[in-house]
Amino acid sequence: MVHKNDSLAAVLQGDESLLEVLIGLLPALEPMRDPQMRKTMSRLTTVEQAAQMAGVNADELVRQLNRGANAGGARVRAKPAVVGGARPAVLEGLATENIVDVDVRDDLRTGKEPFSRIMAARGQVPEGGALSVRAIFEPVPLYAVMAKQGFSHYTEELGDEDWRVWFYSAEDRPKAGSDSAVAPPSKEDPEAGEGVVMLDVRDLEPPEPMVRTLAALEQLPPGGTLVQINARVPQFLLPLLLERGFTYEVREQGPNLV
Repeated sequence: MVHKNDSLAAVLQGDESLLEVLIGLLPALEPMRDPQMRKTMSRLTTVEQAAQMAGVNADELVRQLNRGANAGGARVRAKPAVVGGARPAVLEGLATENIVDVDVRDDLRTGKEPFSRIMAARGQVPEGGALSVRAIFEPVPLYAVMAKQGFSHYTEELGDEDWRVWFYSAEDRPKAGSDSAVAPPSKEDPEAGEGVVMLDVRDLEPPEPMVRTLAALEQLPPGGTLVQINARVPQFLLPLLLERGFTYEVREQGPNLV
């Protein structure tokens, strides 16, 4: 029986076939296919933490894992949220030049982090335009991030592992290049030294800590250092840092302070 407080290592030790269930439900765990990455990530991450990081209900994840265990580890898929409904009038007749398309399905299938591509595409959306995102699952965590930037959304499930979400501009949304959630509130701490940027993400909900950190790294000058202050070790962020050529050091300085 799987419980919310179980580490992923304990879950997989009981049934290794549940790795496919985990990745099927939480594509962000794709890096765990690598044995060394699986050893590190699974030991330090609980089922509840994995669900929170991926924006999935923890109780639903536990149910699916236990169902997968009873079924011998068959790949399962979380029940999608209700989508569809009346198509917003603003999307009807929208000119092609006012639509920015970004397809991250291959990125998700290969375990690459798609948020930076989506955020870059968001910055290209003209006033009165829309961003069309294609993904292999409903990108629920994006809804809150984009809403804070003045975007509403309309979601379509086109087929198995084929979702399209339209993010269309609402009135008075932040313009590209303006101060928004894309540009994180990073600042240099005069006591930290020249070229050191401090970013406190302890009060943010997933996936904003990862989105803001990656955005801050894109602005980091050569030779600079970003210090992320977190309440926990950001397990899903670490492999992305290596992919981008960054080195990192983790200091657990106390309860809820990393």
